[in-house]
Parts: sequence; C-alpha cells; structure tokens
Amino acid sequence: MAKKGNRVQVILECTEHKATGLPGMSRYITTKNKKNTTERLELKKFNPVLKKVTVHKEIK
Repeated sequence: MAKKGNRVQVILECTEHKATGLPGMSRYITTKNKKNTTERLELKKFNPVLKKVTVHKEIK
C-alpha cells in the first residue's frame, strides 16, 4: 500500500535566466511538505548556463 503524506514534488526554475535571453533553462526538482510550507519555495541553486549560484523559485 502506498504511503499517504503531505510531501509533494515541486519544480524550481531560475529567476535570473529569463532576463538574459540565453537559450535553455535551469530547473531543479525537489520535495516539500505542503502542510508546513504553504508559500512558494525559494532556494539558491547553481545555474550551469550562467555558471553561478542564482535564486530558483517554485513554479506551478
């Protein structure tokens, strides 16, 4: 039987990449607890296209 829980998969997308106009997109998949974290997730992650650490926000 499958586990029932509050953890959901979310997609994080780079915020700075859109403004540059470069091709491609930096995205990461992670999980969060929907009950404890109701607002959108925002983490600093490495963007391989820009070659630096940027802010990634949850989409959808």
